[in-house]
Amino acid sequence: MTNELAGATELLDAGDVPGTVRALRPLADAAPLKDLAELVHRLATTVGFDDLATTARAAARNPDRPQELYDFGYACVERGVPFLAVPALREALRQLPGSRTLRAELVSALERENRHADAAAVLAAPGGELPDWPERYLLVHNSLFAGDLPRARAAFERLSAPDDAKWEWAHGRITDMLRRAETAAQAGPLGHRDLRGWHYTLTGGYLAMLSPYGFDSPMTGRYAYLGDSFELCRHGIDRLALVLRTTGRTPRSVSLLPGRSDRILGLAAAQVLGLPTEPYDPQRTDTVVVAYDITAVEPDTAVTLRRRPDGQILFEHATCWTDPPIATADVSTLLVQTVIRPWDPSMRMDENGAEQVPADDRPEPDIAAEIVRAEGTPDTGDGQTPPDGDAEFAAYVRATSGGWATRPRDQVDSPGPVPSSRFA
Repeated sequence: MTNELAGATELLDAGDVPGTVRALRPLADAAPLKDLAELVHRLATTVGFDDLATTARAAARNPDRPQELYDFGYACVERGVPFLAVPALREALRQLPGSRTLRAELVSALERENRHADAAAVLAAPGGELPDWPERYLLVHNSLFAGDLPRARAAFERLSAPDDAKWEWAHGRITDMLRRAETAAQAGPLGHRDLRGWHYTLTGGYLAMLSPYGFDSPMTGRYAYLGDSFELCRHGIDRLALVLRTTGRTPRSVSLLPGRSDRILGLAAAQVLGLPTEPYDPQRTDTVVVAYDITAVEPDTAVTLRRRPDGQILFEHATCWTDPPIATADVSTLLVQTVIRPWDPSMRMDENGAEQVPADDRPEPDIAAEIVRAEGTPDTGDGQTPPDGDAEFAAYVRATSGGWATRPRDQVDSPGPVPSSRFA
């Protein structure tokens, strides 16, 4: 085994499978492919992934055969380690540069790793005319998610309307994203640190607040772990109210989803907005549907949130950016990887050490009243986050409101071009 993989090999020898996978991530692209496949064979055998073990052994024995490399790469993607597929698929495509199948699988693996610039580079590589569907569409998509607007626009101008109805949704979505990008670029910098601008461009929703800590390094406005508070919940509702006022929306009710956390936040929002509450009805218009975290909403209900009717506004407090919800909210308070709700059991640190705090099991209206009473002034943080007061946010909403809440909000399963650190 080569020196490049020595650390990962030691971890596997010690039986540390998760540690081995983490160690391989930064090494996979540069390691000798034969050695990488041999180590993956050992790793897959250890965890009982027979399909991956078989294809890894074949790739290690025959690294000059594109079929074996493709099979290995495909198995890596299927087993949830697409970063291990990339070097094998890249080598296979080098050996068979005209293969659309190899190119498609390599692009898919890169997309799953959110390596959109690399995926765009594969698609834009010289070597013949690029078919429009899906290749040129994928070039537009990956260029946009990489933050390369000039390349995305240039590819889109050459993209024909799809002949096959199955691509109409994709064509419409990328068209909407590019339109919103034009608006967002006039309202803000839309560079690789403009989290609010790219959130609006890619999802069509508003990000109500930026994390006030670690903006310069490493979070860029997102949270990794958050112990939520009544104050942050109130701040999110206040920002929702600001969006409604600024856009001239006047909903008649707040719709309550059935989950406890959703109901708590919905009851608080109704009091702050001065609106009555109603049980959630997927067909109801002129209402605000309130969710604490859409990933926790019952799946059948979450599906209905994707195709909500005009006039139904979806508000989500804590939006997971590493595992995005099936439906994208029109307004999200914040982006977070892991959140502890204010009424969940938690740990509290004081001078005597750690203390277990039990769950707040009071009735939902009582906890909602705590949110309403809370001071909604946000934490000033470490001073590195760009200005994010009500005036700045309202100005952004005014400048972009024409493209907001106009179409269904589909899942966007990539964080886009703005990087943030996450828990492995």
